[in-house]
Amino acid sequence: MDQQVSPAAIIAPMEELHGYFIDELKPDMTAVYVRTVTETDIVQYSQISGDDNPLHVNEDFAKQTIFKGRIAHGMLTGGYISAVLGTKLPGPGSAYLNQTLNFRAPVRIGDTVQTRVTIKDVELDTNNVICDLVCSIGEKVVIDGFATLWVPSRHRKD
Repeated sequence: MDQQVSPAAIIAPMEELHGYFIDELKPDMTAVYVRTVTETDIVQYSQISGDDNPLHVNEDFAKQTIFKGRIAHGMLTGGYISAVLGTKLPGPGSAYLNQTLNFRAPVRIGDTVQTRVTIKDVELDTNNVICDLVCSIGEKVVIDGFATLWVPSRHRKD
């Protein structure tokens, strides 16, 4: 016998998975993600992105550069920002509109990067949230910048 699935049963999982809605966000809300960069991270990022610049994957080459050794891809570290925005704050359901990043210092294998996202402005009329972004290793900032995201409303169809 076929069982009917109630609309409430379909909606409930979406509600459980969803992050913040626009009207729940306030300036100064913060979320953090911490990750230690590994050799595997760099190899996999190089394979997935197609960016096999020897600065990232060839120690002999990288030793001859200003960095004196291999460094992680800047966008690998930038991806940690996406992890915060997409999973924590504002979280699932939000979408990038734009992002500006400033690469301040290199990240190397073994470095532990702390990524902090802080909401600076909530624009209820456009459903946009502007966030400050900072990736750091200890006290040293390695990336900073900002992003604008669209965040859905709980109460109206966007």
